[in-house]
Amino acid sequence: MQFSGGNRRKKLRLTGDQKNVSYPHSLQFYLQPPSENISLIEFESLAIDRVKLLKTVENLGVSYVKGTEQYQSKLEAEIRKVKFSYRENLEDEYEPRRRDHISHFILRLAYCQSEDLRRWFIQQEMDLLRFRFSILPKDKIQSFLKDSHLQFEAINDEEKTLREQDIIASSPSLSGTQLELESVYKIPFADALDLFRGRKVYLEDGFAFVPLKDIVAIILNEFRAKLSKALALTARSLPAVQSDERLQPLLNHLSHSYTGQDYNTQGNAGKISLDQIDSFSTKSFPPCMRQLHKALRENHHLRHGGRMQYGLFLKGIGLTLEQALQFWKQEFIKGKMDPDKFDKCYSYNIRHSFGKEGKRTDYTPFSCLKIILTNPPGQGDYHGCPFRHSDLELLKQKLQSYKISPGGINEILDLVKGTHYQVACQKYFEMIHNVDDCGFSLSHPNQFFFESQRILNGGKDIKKESSQPEAPQPKPSVHKNKDASSALASLNSSMEMDMEGLEDYFSQDSW
Repeated sequence: MQFSGGNRRKKLRLTGDQKNVSYPHSLQFYLQPPSENISLIEFESLAIDRVKLLKTVENLGVSYVKGTEQYQSKLEAEIRKVKFSYRENLEDEYEPRRRDHISHFILRLAYCQSEDLRRWFIQQEMDLLRFRFSILPKDKIQSFLKDSHLQFEAINDEEKTLREQDIIASSPSLSGTQLELESVYKIPFADALDLFRGRKVYLEDGFAFVPLKDIVAIILNEFRAKLSKALALTARSLPAVQSDERLQPLLNHLSHSYTGQDYNTQGNAGKISLDQIDSFSTKSFPPCMRQLHKALRENHHLRHGGRMQYGLFLKGIGLTLEQALQFWKQEFIKGKMDPDKFDKCYSYNIRHSFGKEGKRTDYTPFSCLKIILTNPPGQGDYHGCPFRHSDLELLKQKLQSYKISPGGINEILDLVKGTHYQVACQKYFEMIHNVDDCGFSLSHPNQFFFESQRILNGGKDIKKESSQPEAPQPKPSVHKNKDASSALASLNSSMEMDMEGLEDYFSQDSW
């Protein structure tokens, strides 16, 4: 793969049979790395879209039973959204398949760097392949297996009839009527060891005769083995990749990156009053912010990590600079702090977070990933993610105090034990709002708040309650919402140099 500046990029123009040769199917084993030229802007864009998709695959796999209609429809909608391939007989499929191919190899570079990252990447890619195979037309399966270098051959009806009783006896869930409609594949015995151990396959002359419904597990095992080996080989080439100053920052942060809205827009500035915060904290705050608010009200103080996490959250839900100064000062003074000391020691940091001091950086609220992965709380701290950083017994007590049912608590704790912290928080959201499916994948505390307000207000925006007059607020400047694509603008002209031979990396044996 080669990289060049966006203005100099030459796209491949393939038509008809050439396109079919490049990407004959909507799914693949990614056996050959891409070899075309792309710009670094496209490199980053494809990588971010792939991360979004795989994180959705993870969330859906925990929230729904894989293979169910709900799971399938939601995953298909997400794949359409990021414009990757998913169905076999769609028009103009070359570009989605190309995007899918290149983005997979980009993420290999980012996710080969540790055992945990490799394990996560392989699992999500396997689930994605399982979904695509499940909707692959039966008449395309044999050609897909051949193109994937899998020596699995469908037997003809005569051979199937000859072995019908033996195959049914080895597959208890398969009746004679079902077998008539089901393809059966003759595969080498060594490729069906898992089925053999479970006595779920018929063997003859060193071959296993596997019905279509069981061959999916074998295909996924093959895919896992090939991808695991490929990631290990890619990891050996990391020093060469990391020596490229244009790619290193992107690849190092990609696996831990937040790719959604940054919730820093001041379009909501001034839409909430200070009197509403206590009410919001019990109705619409995620547990991480509810915990911080409670600690602040009880102790009249938060340490630096807590002030950063909670202060930026409040900024994101609509607190103006003047409101923030008033809110924190009133609370700290209750803790017997001298007003002059607050002005001297704390006002600057609050103004700094709003981009009014120092480098004038307008800081954004922390995403779930940032809270989970960075700056874990110590003794006396209240920041962090309760699902990630709390002892299970303390978390259980906290959920009980929030009036979550015993069954709901067990469901949340099971997700926490499986390290699905964001999904656990999403399940908490559904329980306190009494909805079966919240309709989104939770990735940000401010997203939790705004989605909660939409439900409580009947789909409308935040409604500011009448309260005591506050100091007049300056008219906020309204910016367009920033999403993952805003990161692309940060790529400067130095990224327009060429880098040739990237395919070698894959093919080698606080304020």
